[in-house]
Amino acid sequence: MVEVGGVAGDQLRSYIERIERLEEEKAALAADVREVFAEAKGNGFDVKIMRQVLRLRKMDGDDRAEQEALLDLYKRAIGMT
Repeated sequence: MVEVGGVAGDQLRSYIERIERLEEEKAALAADVREVFAEAKGNGFDVKIMRQVLRLRKMDGDDRAEQEALLDLYKRAIGMT
């Protein structure tokens, strides 16, 4: 193991290479996600709304309910309902 200034070169190289591989995989997955959105759009689905649904599904149920209640409150306050 080569050390320069207290840094183990082989170990550092291994971390860097692992991160590079993961970044490549992440880019490939992002391309796959874009393809699925394009397919959904081609079948008539609103991609913007799908993204909102995905964002909501990631949220905790209580947080989602609170956000929806606040949105409803704000809409009523400005006369949107």
